[in-house]
Amino acid sequence: MKLSPNSNPPEPTDLLIRLHNQTDAAVDVTGNEHGHSSRWHCHGCGEQSGEHGLAFARDDANAHATTCRASYHRLG
Repeated sequence: MKLSPNSNPPEPTDLLIRLHNQTDAAVDVTGNEHGHSSRWHCHGCGEQSGEHGLAFARDDANAHATTCRASYHRLG
């Protein structure tokens, strides 16, 4: 399956971790390594988190990527 740029976007400058969901859409953890300024965003379904510490954001993003089967494609 060829992913759209919506599901597999260019890496953001503050990217810390890139995971992939069950359909290979990117789930990006961005922000800073220290403090409560890391967050994640799923490019498959659009769900995102608030700001957390990196360890929590990573674990939460991984849990989401494990179960998410969405792969957003712009249809028009």
